[in-house]
Amino acid sequence: MPDIRPGQERFVAPIDETPLRAIDAVNVDAVPENQWKEAWKRLRTSPLFWLATAILVVIALMIFFPSLFTSADPERASLDNSFGPASDGHPFGFTQQGADVWARTVHGARASVTIGLLTTILTALLGMITGAIAGYYGGLMDTLISRFSDIFFSIPLLLACIVVISVLNNTFPNRGFWGSVMVVVLALATFAWPQITRQMRGAVLEIKNLEFVDAATAIGASKMKNLRRHIVPNALAPVIVASTISLGVFIVAESSLSFLGLGLPSNVVSWGNDISAAQNQVRSGQNLDVMFVPAAALAFTVLGFILLGEAVREALDPKARKK
Repeated sequence: MPDIRPGQERFVAPIDETPLRAIDAVNVDAVPENQWKEAWKRLRTSPLFWLATAILVVIALMIFFPSLFTSADPERASLDNSFGPASDGHPFGFTQQGADVWARTVHGARASVTIGLLTTILTALLGMITGAIAGYYGGLMDTLISRFSDIFFSIPLLLACIVVISVLNNTFPNRGFWGSVMVVVLALATFAWPQITRQMRGAVLEIKNLEFVDAATAIGASKMKNLRRHIVPNALAPVIVASTISLGVFIVAESSLSFLGLGLPSNVVSWGNDISAAQNQVRSGQNLDVMFVPAAALAFTVLGFILLGEAVREALDPKARKK
């Protein structure tokens, strides 16, 4: 042993004072958790998730229980109250027609959010089916679906919806509330599904070559069973993230179409219609509360869905969170 110089002495504790501990012990009897349970654990610790949840809970209460926020009738209007100031029970005053601004904002959540949800569901279903088939079977099927989706993907969403809705408005002028909602939903979903198709196709291409798929094939699983039970459930993560964020985009698209007078009929209470009706006040610079209140509700709703999509993305993709 070489001589130890002063200041280089090292102290080693006796083994009986530092017993070994099973710090890295693994419970082999524990049931393994799937990716959804692990994602939920990460979501519960995400401030973005709880902030988005708080915003969306308020919007949900507006849709299902509007009487909690206002007792005024959104369709009742009197010209005597035109641009009337805020008063008891009417915190944001009245519109040009004399309708309560806050009541119309609360009740307008129903139409705008309903269109966003239905469009998201229909778009996700179309994109999942086409993307899963293209990615799993490949070959000619993949080529046809990919090129067909590229055609729709190259068309601007808002411009295409304007053309489709204009044609349907002339063909079916009297279609009621749900008929008007479904026209907007079909127009948006018809040109929005290629994005989900690309997400699903890429995820399926990555998953179909993994070991557990080969193991299922080895024990006799058919192609359709593999696709339905093993590949699609494990490829849903990017689709869920993209759909959550797209929901806010569809709500904005509906408001934009209604603002242009091509979305929901003017007699339907929605945020887009109220913003459209207030555009004269924007030009004059007076009574801007008529526009700011529904616009703020629209902005907070879209923000809630974007925050929720970001939180879900981080929970389902830990690599993105580490970056």
